[in-house]
Amino acid sequence: MTKAETNLQDSKLRSWQDGDAGSLVANANNEKIWDNLRDVFPYPYKKKDAKKWITAAAAENPQTNFAIAVNGKAVGGIGIEVLPDVYRVSAELGYWLGEPFWNKGIMTKSIITITKYAFENFEISRIFAGVFEWNKASMRVLEKAGFEYEARLQKSIIKNGDIGDQYIYSLLK
Repeated sequence: MTKAETNLQDSKLRSWQDGDAGSLVANANNEKIWDNLRDVFPYPYKKKDAKKWITAAAAENPQTNFAIAVNGKAVGGIGIEVLPDVYRVSAELGYWLGEPFWNKGIMTKSIITITKYAFENFEISRIFAGVFEWNKASMRVLEKAGFEYEARLQKSIIKNGDIGDQYIYSLLK
């Protein structure tokens, strides 16, 4: 999948492209999405944020972050981060999808595709994702993609001034 496109029926994972900024802003600038992501993901999401992200993702080698495209438009993002040092056999998964595309199976297919890519291209034995306690839909998506509930990290995150739990889901090679 490196710099290539992988079909997911109506959607596909592909490299981020210069022309994606408008669609990226249109889909990422949503408080409901931001509420479920780390604060490093900007809100409001502006064109300068999109251009900065696209430039950074295009420079990756090997590629670890991909656009989720529907009808050629980038409507979400998915990526992995291979951890350093003694954790180097693990990768963390992160993802988001524009609200009009929720509940269509796109994210489940995207997670299955990127985990296969990650296990084939990196020396890892485990992929995990952390989900905020209120994001039940993301927990279901991970389970549909074969991930298993692993742990509840109590009072480990803060979002919008509220301290909450994080649920860890993992998939082993």
